[in-house]
Amino acid sequence: MADHRHHWVRAPHRAARASAREELELPPGLATVSADRRLRGPYTAVGSLLRAIVPDALERCPEAVGRHDVEILSTAPELRGIVPATRETLTSLAVPKERTRYYSRLRTLRIAHGLVEFLTQYALALGAGPRTLVIEDLHRADPTDREFVAVLVRRMDPALLTVVANTAAEPLEESAGSKAEPLEPALAAHCRRVDASGPETPLTETGAELAARYVREDGTTDDPHAARAYAELPVAERRALHDARRLELEALDERSLRLGAVLWHAEQGSDPAGLGADLLREASDYCCDMGFYDAVLEYGARGAALVTHETHPKHWWTFIAKPTTALAALELSDRILPYYEEARSVSTDAEIHLQCAYGTAMLYTRFLGDDRRDYRLARSWINTAIAFATQTPDPKERAFRTAFNRNGLALIEVREGRPEAALALLDACVARLDEVLDPGDHALHRSVLVYNRAQVHAGLGRHADAVADYTAVIAVDPNYAEYHFDRGIVLRRTGRLEAALADFEEAIRLSPPFPEAYYNRGDVRAELGDVKGAVRDFGYVIELDPSFIDAHLNRASLLAGLGELQAARRDVDAGLALSPAHPQLLAVSGQLRAAEGMAEEARAAYSAALDADPEFAQAWALRGEIAYETGDLAAAVADLEQAVRLSDDAGLRFNLAVAYHDAERHAEAVVLLDDVITETADPSAHLQRARSLSRLDRLAEAEADLRAAAEADPDLAAEAEELLAAVCPEG
Repeated sequence: MADHRHHWVRAPHRAARASAREELELPPGLATVSADRRLRGPYTAVGSLLRAIVPDALERCPEAVGRHDVEILSTAPELRGIVPATRETLTSLAVPKERTRYYSRLRTLRIAHGLVEFLTQYALALGAGPRTLVIEDLHRADPTDREFVAVLVRRMDPALLTVVANTAAEPLEESAGSKAEPLEPALAAHCRRVDASGPETPLTETGAELAARYVREDGTTDDPHAARAYAELPVAERRALHDARRLELEALDERSLRLGAVLWHAEQGSDPAGLGADLLREASDYCCDMGFYDAVLEYGARGAALVTHETHPKHWWTFIAKPTTALAALELSDRILPYYEEARSVSTDAEIHLQCAYGTAMLYTRFLGDDRRDYRLARSWINTAIAFATQTPDPKERAFRTAFNRNGLALIEVREGRPEAALALLDACVARLDEVLDPGDHALHRSVLVYNRAQVHAGLGRHADAVADYTAVIAVDPNYAEYHFDRGIVLRRTGRLEAALADFEEAIRLSPPFPEAYYNRGDVRAELGDVKGAVRDFGYVIELDPSFIDAHLNRASLLAGLGELQAARRDVDAGLALSPAHPQLLAVSGQLRAAEGMAEEARAAYSAALDADPEFAQAWALRGEIAYETGDLAAAVADLEQAVRLSDDAGLRFNLAVAYHDAERHAEAVVLLDDVITETADPSAHLQRARSLSRLDRLAEAEADLRAAAEADPDLAAEAEELLAAVCPEG
């Protein structure tokens, strides 16, 4: 019987790893793929797997292919001929000249989650028991493949698809930028580790044969004899081998090979600074557009080693400009400024100085840390960019470039607290482009301008204007999920819950999975009374991102309301493991302890919440309730008074009025209840006020309150009649 666990096989070379795999009891194989990025760059392993299974998936589960077409085509572009793209956006369709928006670094994580769900659906469609996926060479993988495997081993049921991850023995490298799913901790947490060693494959080839194999295997062999034989070949022979292999691979006409093996052979062949640099520039542009930012940095460094400003000025600029975009996306902005300084020191090209000025302005506005933000310096650089833009000879291009940079100035205005000035700039930019450009020109950036205006309106609380602008950009770019998501946020703020729910659902349909959309849908479902639907959404958020603390908190609160206390406790404990001093989680922990009759433990949890956040009104109120229930009236009053000082919630004032009543502070209770009744007309507040009014001998007023309570809420009638008899024994 197979042991349904994922496996992590570590050994210094492939032969030893293969030998170790033979000792494992594994289900039948689904596929064996290499993740060595020298083969196909980003998503080398994923693309190889998808090319193998998607044709069959189209027969077995075509709906799964359609649901995940974005993920499939982003990672295996060769499948574009058989998998239709149904969710193109202005961003994905923009020609390079008009590309002004780039994907978030989190896009690859969303893709990874979508791919895991596609694989799950495909494995279920296969039936007939579990399968095994072997992924080799993960120590040489691009961060996109490493991120995918980290998600895969965490989320995939090994009884459905068993993953065998293979690496060398040394620690794994991680992305240059922060990633939500690092590989090595995931392998350690979710796999049985097998450390192996063994003899290398016996040497049977001559030096020339070894060198030829090294090239034929695209430099991916881990045979040191082959690498040594290759290094000892005369340069001309080496280059000839590379040229021949490149031509062989180019004949396959597969896009991903141009990000890996074809590119490498061109670099090592007879024209590295020509064809090699050409392909590196092409790969940099493509990966920057796709959001594969670690690859952009790698290609940029390789390209910069081949060209200079003097020999290839356009290539040289690509290997500066694209890495700056990648570094910003990867939140490594501290590394960017030297790129701009180098460009300014070498080039006299006005376009390059314009782009450097804009990029530097954005660095000081949004990308650098708070300690290095400098809006005055940012404004000086954006004004330089605008000055260059206004000198563009072509009137249409001049209008576009000026608007683009004034959009940057609008951001500075927002950051400096002048949103009205930002709106004026954006209005002028939109009007000018509408006047000068043809309807289809620069559609992406024109939509971005309107979207940015929507964001400013939303920040100012002008919800109707924000919704109008979001609706306008959705009309021209309906498949861009973030537009629906952001409109949903504003609609929810205005109480239009059904419309907000529809927008969140559309964002979910249009995008690979991202937790924020499901989290917000869960919140709206809870407000609409669909508690079980909300619990499912928060559970899915936690599956996507186990560190999403607010999802643990919200699900715990809902589960507690459903009486599922043990499940709620598990969520609270998971959240507190991530953030031990989280005040809201501590408060829910206290509520659960109170529900279990553990008053002292509840009180301790509330006190811990208040230690973490002394301004947390709910925790004061909850601790006050525990004190009241355990008979410590003085402590109850003190805590409830503090809660009322911090919050204008009518329920807290009602509870304090009850405590005042019991403490014989009836005049103060009546004052509180006057306000509660004015705000809420709550029949229970009438009933409670009658109790204090009667103790103050204000019997007529008490009688009026009791009659009002009984009339408004029949459930209170018996109690009101009983009190009425006590207040007016003769009447």
